[in-house]
Amino acid sequence: MHYYRYSNAEVSCWYKYLLFSYNIVFWLAGVVFLGVGLWAWSEKGVLSDLTKVTRMHGVDPVVLVLMVGVVMFTLGFAGCVGALRENICLLNFFCSTIVLIFFLELAVAVLAFLFQDWVRDRFREFFESNIRSYRDDIDLQNLIDSLQKANQCCGAYGPEDWDLNVYFNCSGASYSREKCGVPFSCCVPDPAQKVVNTQCGYDVRTQLKSKWDESIFTKGCIQALESWLPRNIYIVAGVFIAISLLQIFGIFLARTLISDIEAVKAGHHF
Repeated sequence: MHYYRYSNAEVSCWYKYLLFSYNIVFWLAGVVFLGVGLWAWSEKGVLSDLTKVTRMHGVDPVVLVLMVGVVMFTLGFAGCVGALRENICLLNFFCSTIVLIFFLELAVAVLAFLFQDWVRDRFREFFESNIRSYRDDIDLQNLIDSLQKANQCCGAYGPEDWDLNVYFNCSGASYSREKCGVPFSCCVPDPAQKVVNTQCGYDVRTQLKSKWDESIFTKGCIQALESWLPRNIYIVAGVFIAISLLQIFGIFLARTLISDIEAVKAGHHF
Protein backbone atom coordinates (compact mmCIF):
# COMPACT_ATOMS: atom_id res chain seq x y z
CA MET A 1 0.00 0.00 0.00
CA HIS A 2 1.32 3.46 -0.95
CA TYR A 3 0.76 6.52 1.16
CA TYR A 4 0.71 10.03 -0.32
CA ARG A 5 1.25 13.25 1.59
CA TYR A 6 -0.80 16.25 0.45
CA SER A 7 0.21 19.76 1.40
CA ASN A 8 -2.48 22.10 2.71
CA ALA A 9 -0.57 25.16 1.54
CA GLU A 10 -2.23 27.11 -1.26
CA VAL A 11 -2.08 30.56 -2.79
CA SER A 12 -4.95 32.70 -1.54
CA CYS A 13 -7.07 33.90 -4.47
CA TRP A 14 -8.32 36.70 -2.25
CA TYR A 15 -4.85 38.21 -1.76
CA LYS A 16 -3.85 37.44 -5.34
CA TYR A 17 -6.69 39.31 -7.03
CA LEU A 18 -6.79 42.04 -4.41
CA LEU A 19 -3.13 42.78 -5.16
CA PHE A 20 -3.90 42.64 -8.89
CA SER A 21 -6.75 45.17 -8.45
CA TYR A 22 -4.50 47.35 -6.30
CA ASN A 23 -1.84 47.43 -9.01
CA ILE A 24 -4.16 47.83 -11.97
CA VAL A 25 -5.01 51.27 -10.55
CA PHE A 26 -1.28 52.08 -10.38
CA TRP A 27 -0.76 50.87 -13.92
CA LEU A 28 -3.71 52.79 -15.39
CA ALA A 29 -2.67 55.96 -13.54
CA GLY A 30 0.85 55.52 -14.92
CA VAL A 31 -0.54 55.17 -18.45
CA VAL A 32 -2.53 58.40 -17.98
CA PHE A 33 0.50 60.32 -16.66
CA LEU A 34 2.69 59.05 -19.49
CA GLY A 35 0.04 59.87 -22.08
CA VAL A 36 -0.44 63.41 -20.76
CA GLY A 37 3.31 63.98 -20.54
CA LEU A 38 4.05 62.72 -24.04
CA TRP A 39 1.13 64.71 -25.45
CA ALA A 40 2.42 67.89 -23.76
CA TRP A 41 5.90 67.27 -25.13
CA SER A 42 4.54 66.66 -28.64
CA GLU A 43 2.60 69.95 -28.45
CA LYS A 44 5.82 71.78 -27.57
CA GLY A 45 7.80 69.96 -30.25
CA VAL A 46 10.14 68.29 -27.77
CA LEU A 47 9.60 64.81 -29.21
CA SER A 48 10.92 66.01 -32.57
CA ASP A 49 13.84 67.85 -30.96
CA LEU A 50 14.88 66.41 -27.57
CA THR A 51 17.63 69.02 -27.21
CA LYS A 52 14.91 71.49 -26.21
CA VAL A 53 14.89 69.86 -22.76
CA THR A 54 18.54 70.75 -22.15
CA ARG A 55 18.10 74.35 -23.31
CA MET A 56 15.73 75.17 -20.47
CA HIS A 57 17.29 76.46 -17.25
CA GLY A 58 14.17 75.99 -15.12
CA VAL A 59 12.25 72.80 -14.36
CA ASP A 60 9.85 71.57 -17.02
CA PRO A 61 6.75 70.33 -15.11
CA VAL A 62 6.16 67.78 -17.88
CA VAL A 63 9.40 66.02 -16.88
CA LEU A 64 8.00 65.51 -13.37
CA VAL A 65 4.75 64.16 -14.82
CA LEU A 66 6.69 61.71 -17.00
CA MET A 67 8.87 60.57 -14.08
CA VAL A 68 5.81 59.87 -11.93
CA GLY A 69 4.19 58.09 -14.88
CA VAL A 70 7.21 55.85 -15.49
CA VAL A 71 7.44 54.85 -11.80
CA MET A 72 3.70 54.15 -11.49
CA PHE A 73 3.55 52.29 -14.81
CA THR A 74 6.56 50.11 -13.90
CA LEU A 75 5.31 49.32 -10.41
CA GLY A 76 1.77 48.64 -11.61
CA PHE A 77 2.99 46.35 -14.39
CA ALA A 78 5.31 44.42 -12.05
CA GLY A 79 2.59 44.06 -9.44
CA CYS A 80 -0.11 42.96 -11.89
CA VAL A 81 2.02 40.40 -13.72
CA GLY A 82 3.64 39.25 -10.49
CA ALA A 83 0.25 38.61 -8.88
CA LEU A 84 -1.33 36.87 -11.89
CA ARG A 85 1.71 34.75 -12.75
CA GLU A 86 2.68 34.24 -9.10
CA ASN A 87 6.16 35.46 -9.97
CA ILE A 88 8.21 35.96 -6.82
CA CYS A 89 10.89 38.06 -8.57
CA LEU A 90 8.38 40.64 -9.80
CA LEU A 91 6.57 40.67 -6.47
CA ASN A 92 9.85 41.21 -4.61
CA PHE A 93 10.72 44.05 -7.01
CA PHE A 94 7.32 45.67 -6.41
CA CYS A 95 7.52 45.23 -2.64
CA SER A 96 11.13 46.44 -2.35
CA THR A 97 10.45 49.54 -4.46
CA ILE A 98 7.38 50.48 -2.42
CA VAL A 99 9.40 50.05 0.79
CA LEU A 100 12.19 52.23 -0.66
CA ILE A 101 9.72 54.95 -1.68
CA PHE A 102 8.07 54.81 1.75
CA PHE A 103 11.36 55.31 3.61
CA LEU A 104 12.45 58.04 1.17
CA GLU A 105 9.23 59.93 1.87
CA LEU A 106 9.75 59.48 5.61
CA ALA A 107 13.37 60.64 5.38
CA VAL A 108 12.41 63.72 3.33
CA ALA A 109 9.70 64.66 5.86
CA VAL A 110 12.09 64.29 8.83
CA LEU A 111 14.94 66.16 7.11
CA ALA A 112 12.59 68.94 5.99
CA PHE A 113 11.51 69.39 9.62
CA LEU A 114 15.05 69.26 11.06
CA PHE A 115 16.73 71.40 8.39
CA GLN A 116 14.10 74.01 7.65
CA ASP A 117 16.63 76.73 6.76
CA TRP A 118 18.34 74.48 4.21
CA VAL A 119 14.97 73.54 2.67
CA ARG A 120 14.01 77.22 2.53
CA ASP A 121 17.25 78.06 0.69
CA ARG A 122 16.74 75.21 -1.82
CA PHE A 123 13.17 76.31 -2.46
CA ARG A 124 14.36 79.88 -3.00
CA GLU A 125 16.99 78.72 -5.51
CA PHE A 126 14.38 76.55 -7.25
CA PHE A 127 11.86 79.40 -7.47
CA GLU A 128 14.43 81.96 -8.64
CA SER A 129 15.71 79.58 -11.31
CA ASN A 130 12.19 79.14 -12.62
CA ILE A 131 11.55 82.89 -12.53
CA ARG A 132 14.49 83.33 -14.93
CA SER A 133 12.93 80.78 -17.29
CA TYR A 134 9.35 82.02 -16.89
CA ARG A 135 8.87 82.89 -20.57
CA ASP A 136 10.83 79.88 -21.88
CA ASP A 137 8.18 77.23 -21.29
CA ILE A 138 4.38 77.55 -21.21
CA ASP A 139 3.92 74.76 -18.66
CA LEU A 140 6.42 76.33 -16.26
CA GLN A 141 4.72 79.67 -16.77
CA ASN A 142 1.31 78.20 -15.90
CA LEU A 143 2.77 76.46 -12.84
CA ILE A 144 4.24 79.69 -11.43
CA ASP A 145 1.07 81.64 -12.22
CA SER A 146 -1.07 79.01 -10.46
CA LEU A 147 1.25 79.06 -7.43
CA GLN A 148 1.18 82.85 -7.16
CA LYS A 149 -2.58 83.13 -7.61
CA ALA A 150 -3.41 80.31 -5.19
CA ASN A 151 -1.14 81.68 -2.45
CA GLN A 152 -1.65 85.38 -3.23
CA CYS A 153 2.09 85.92 -3.46
CA CYS A 154 4.63 87.36 -5.88
CA GLY A 155 8.19 86.17 -6.39
CA ALA A 156 10.23 84.13 -3.93
CA TYR A 157 10.53 86.89 -1.30
CA GLY A 158 8.68 89.70 -3.05
CA PRO A 159 7.87 91.40 -6.39
CA GLU A 160 11.47 92.62 -6.81
CA ASP A 161 12.54 89.02 -7.48
CA TRP A 162 11.08 89.48 -10.98
CA ASP A 163 14.17 91.55 -11.81
CA LEU A 164 15.80 88.14 -12.30
CA ASN A 165 13.77 87.73 -15.49
CA VAL A 166 15.09 89.56 -18.55
CA TYR A 167 11.58 90.62 -19.62
CA PHE A 168 10.59 92.13 -16.24
CA ASN A 169 13.99 93.53 -15.23
CA CYS A 170 13.91 97.26 -14.41
CA SER A 171 17.54 98.15 -14.91
CA GLY A 172 18.27 96.11 -18.03
CA ALA A 173 18.49 97.33 -21.60
CA SER A 174 15.38 95.37 -22.58
CA TYR A 175 12.66 97.13 -24.56
CA SER A 176 10.05 94.64 -23.37
CA ARG A 177 6.62 96.09 -22.59
CA GLU A 178 6.73 94.07 -19.37
CA LYS A 179 9.86 95.89 -18.16
CA CYS A 180 9.63 96.86 -14.49
CA GLY A 181 6.35 94.99 -14.14
CA VAL A 182 5.18 91.64 -12.77
CA PRO A 183 3.11 88.78 -14.22
CA PHE A 184 -0.65 89.12 -14.08
CA SER A 185 -0.79 86.38 -11.44
CA CYS A 186 0.78 88.86 -8.97
CA CYS A 187 -2.14 91.27 -9.36
CA VAL A 188 -4.81 91.67 -6.70
CA PRO A 189 -7.98 90.41 -8.44
CA ASP A 190 -10.73 92.91 -9.14
CA PRO A 191 -14.15 91.32 -8.38
CA ALA A 192 -15.78 93.66 -10.90
CA GLN A 193 -13.72 92.29 -13.79
CA LYS A 194 -15.16 89.23 -15.53
CA VAL A 195 -12.14 88.75 -17.80
CA VAL A 196 -8.59 88.40 -16.50
CA ASN A 197 -6.51 91.46 -17.30
CA THR A 198 -3.14 90.01 -18.36
CA GLN A 199 -1.64 93.54 -18.52
CA CYS A 200 -2.46 94.51 -14.95
CA GLY A 201 1.17 94.11 -13.85
CA TYR A 202 2.66 96.48 -16.42
CA ASP A 203 4.85 99.27 -14.96
CA VAL A 204 3.73 98.47 -11.40
CA ARG A 205 7.26 98.60 -9.98
CA THR A 206 7.86 102.09 -11.40
CA GLN A 207 5.48 103.35 -8.71
CA LEU A 208 6.37 104.02 -5.07
CA LYS A 209 6.71 100.82 -3.01
CA SER A 210 4.11 102.13 -0.58
CA LYS A 211 1.52 101.88 -3.36
CA TRP A 212 2.40 98.39 -4.58
CA ASP A 213 -0.01 96.60 -2.25
CA GLU A 214 -2.92 98.48 -3.84
CA SER A 215 -2.54 96.56 -7.09
CA ILE A 216 -0.25 93.55 -6.52
CA PHE A 217 0.60 91.00 -3.84
CA THR A 218 3.73 92.06 -1.98
CA LYS A 219 4.25 88.90 0.05
CA GLY A 220 6.76 86.40 -1.30
CA CYS A 221 5.71 82.83 -2.05
CA ILE A 222 8.18 81.38 0.48
CA GLN A 223 6.55 83.36 3.31
CA ALA A 224 3.12 82.42 1.96
CA LEU A 225 4.04 78.72 2.06
CA GLU A 226 5.49 79.04 5.56
CA SER A 227 2.27 80.60 6.82
CA TRP A 228 0.11 78.11 4.88
CA LEU A 229 1.65 74.97 6.41
CA PRO A 230 0.73 75.65 10.08
CA ARG A 231 -2.86 76.48 9.09
CA ASN A 232 -3.22 73.27 7.12
CA ILE A 233 -0.99 70.94 9.12
CA TYR A 234 -3.84 68.46 9.73
CA ILE A 235 -4.64 68.25 6.02
CA VAL A 236 -0.96 67.71 5.13
CA ALA A 237 -0.60 65.10 7.88
CA GLY A 238 -3.81 63.38 6.77
CA VAL A 239 -2.66 63.15 3.15
CA PHE A 240 0.74 61.81 4.24
CA ILE A 241 -0.87 59.20 6.52
CA ALA A 242 -3.34 58.13 3.80
CA ILE A 243 -0.53 57.65 1.25
CA SER A 244 1.55 55.77 3.83
CA LEU A 245 -1.33 53.44 4.70
CA LEU A 246 -1.90 52.67 1.01
CA GLN A 247 1.77 51.84 0.60
CA ILE A 248 1.80 49.67 3.74
CA PHE A 249 -1.32 47.87 2.50
CA GLY A 250 0.39 47.13 -0.82
CA ILE A 251 3.50 45.86 0.97
CA PHE A 252 1.34 43.62 3.19
CA LEU A 253 -0.50 42.13 0.19
CA ALA A 254 2.75 41.49 -1.70
CA ARG A 255 4.53 39.91 1.28
CA THR A 256 1.51 37.72 2.09
CA LEU A 257 1.27 36.51 -1.50
CA ILE A 258 5.02 35.83 -1.64
CA SER A 259 4.74 33.77 1.57
CA ASP A 260 1.86 31.74 0.11
CA ILE A 261 3.78 31.05 -3.12
CA GLU A 262 6.90 30.02 -1.21
CA ALA A 263 4.85 27.71 1.03
CA VAL A 264 3.25 26.01 -1.99
CA LYS A 265 6.64 25.56 -3.66
CA ALA A 266 8.12 24.13 -0.46
CA GLY A 267 5.19 21.68 -0.24
CA HIS A 268 5.89 20.38 -3.76
CA HIS A 269 9.31 19.12 -2.62
CA PHE A 270 7.77 16.50 -0.36
